[in-house]
Amino acid sequence: MTDEFSVESVYAELLGRAPENKMEPRLAPLYRAMDVLGEPNKAYPIIHVTGTNGKTSTSRMIESVLRAQGLSTGRYTSPHLSKVTERISIDGHPVSDETFVRIWDEIRPYLQIVDSELEAEGQPRLTYFECLTILGFAIFADQPVNVAIIEVGLGGITDATNVGDGQVSVVTPISLDHTDLLGDTTADIAYEKAGIIKPGGYLISAAQPLDAAQVLLEKAKEVGVPFRFEGVEFGVESRTVAVGGQMVTIQGIAGRYPDLLVPLHGAHQAQNAAVAVAALEAFFGGEKELPFDVLQEGFAAVTSPGRLEVVRTAPTIIVDAAHNPDGIKASAAALQEAFTFTRLVPVVGVLKEKDAEEILRELKESLGEVAEEYCFTQSNSPRAVPAAELAELAIDLGFGEDNVHVAEKLDDALEWAVERAEANEDLSGGVLVTGSITLVAEARILLGKTEA
Repeated sequence: MTDEFSVESVYAELLGRAPENKMEPRLAPLYRAMDVLGEPNKAYPIIHVTGTNGKTSTSRMIESVLRAQGLSTGRYTSPHLSKVTERISIDGHPVSDETFVRIWDEIRPYLQIVDSELEAEGQPRLTYFECLTILGFAIFADQPVNVAIIEVGLGGITDATNVGDGQVSVVTPISLDHTDLLGDTTADIAYEKAGIIKPGGYLISAAQPLDAAQVLLEKAKEVGVPFRFEGVEFGVESRTVAVGGQMVTIQGIAGRYPDLLVPLHGAHQAQNAAVAVAALEAFFGGEKELPFDVLQEGFAAVTSPGRLEVVRTAPTIIVDAAHNPDGIKASAAALQEAFTFTRLVPVVGVLKEKDAEEILRELKESLGEVAEEYCFTQSNSPRAVPAAELAELAIDLGFGEDNVHVAEKLDDALEWAVERAEANEDLSGGVLVTGSITLVAEARILLGKTEA
């Protein structure tokens, strides 16, 4: 049996459990699993990252600088783009197939103990996300890593990752998303996310809506940890567009870092970089300036697949995983700043639990006249909104019937969009694939990007 097949078989086994969007709001089984496994969650310091947008990019920035510092890192993020092993990265690369399978085989009997205890109590057994999270903690302990950067799956308080206590808790920008599970206001959502702030830790937060900032502040005071907010104690001092990204000057908690090359596009990525810098300063002792050359080297090496990523040229095809209105707004602004398209053809797919109407409204408003024609499609996810339904919604929102095209299959959608982009005589047309992470993941694979 090949390793490739083994990873696939483990993945099939995981998928047989409750699906990813069926999160169980509970932590007791996770603590029980950690207990029977000898507490892998306490084997290394943790930087814990939550927020609505920017979690993965911020996590990757933190990881890259830690690696430039010579530390061994574990990074746990979700979802994956092409292969499940991407969720559990060691030193910046997906964990090897061999390690993934070996550790799963080692922990499986222990997970069965927890499963049978849960079933005896009439509770659902460990879910897909809970099992993957336990596997991540176990792999990082096995390596062992010097530090783990752990991204919350959903919310905070009862998220499976919250069995780890962050030495630094990082909160990226909070906005309305997953309202069915997390609450209808940014304060409700912040309350969930504040669950990762623990005694003995340190809170680093991006600039937040006022109600959300208040909730985070109160939680930090309640558990007695230092807190630093973007816009108050640190932030982006200036930024200019540069080849392949931007030059950013960051005022940190402890130092000022001029002209760092951040090879990602947009004001939101500069903001993520400032949050990453503050998190790193906090991790290394709060008031200690970071070595500039280490920071420079770490940022220069950052990639963030699926975030305004150019996957093909002539015409340029960009994939972007924005999947809520705030994400769309940030990406659209970055796109217009970094690229000079005179015509852009968006290929859009959205998942059912998202606010499709607001996503489309934001796309129409943010992209404006550069995007006249839209192609609506759907990913292979059972949670995808049917393409025809999205198109109907777009027409209701005033996109114009003649400007709306439907292609249920993504390859047909891309073919149509490329043709429309190429119809631009000055060859400055482009294609943007956006609206859902599953759609971006499939587009990357179709266009030959198998590494993430």
